[in-house]
Amino acid sequence: MTDHAQLPPESGGPCSDCHCEPPRRSFLTKFLAGALGALAGLIPVGIGGAFFLDPLIRKRSGGGGGSTGGVQKDEKGFIKMAIAADALPNDGMPQKFTVFDDIINAWNKSPNQPVGSVWLRKINNQIIAFNVTCPHLGCAVEHRSAQGDFYCPCHTSAFDLDGKKLNAIPPRDMDSLELDVRGNEIWIKYQNFQGATGEKVPV
Repeated sequence: MTDHAQLPPESGGPCSDCHCEPPRRSFLTKFLAGALGALAGLIPVGIGGAFFLDPLIRKRSGGGGGSTGGVQKDEKGFIKMAIAADALPNDGMPQKFTVFDDIINAWNKSPNQPVGSVWLRKINNQIIAFNVTCPHLGCAVEHRSAQGDFYCPCHTSAFDLDGKKLNAIPPRDMDSLELDVRGNEIWIKYQNFQGATGEKVPV
């Protein structure tokens, strides 16, 4: 019986002993192959992550001021109205205007879309704004010039021209909006609020 240690070494390698460790070159090859495989697996994961995070990235990057699609909006959320301050009548007669904004929904962006309407009044060179949505159940409040009030035709809610409720039907006064007059420009922070509640809660 031949002793294993006395077998002649095989040709083609520096060591034929079965107890020898693999050459360093073999280890590096396996390491590089594993690293390349892991990198190849991370590429689609990164692309997929960027795809799903794109709305958040665009929302943060687009949250500043500037003009997009004809809409000017500052970093505080104030939107520039198309009407100039000196174009409003000085007698306090309410004027109704549509508010436009850029709508971003997931991966879709729709510029210059109507998002609601406001009533504007100028009294002693001071401008006030109300959301036209009735705080009762969300119908549109109209202005009745003959009665000199605001009126909701859905459930007969009534308000005076300062937005104060005139009967017990609406749970609160009309929703006033933050407004900033910059020179002759009117900037409004447009918001909607929960209906059928006595508190003014933004939605």
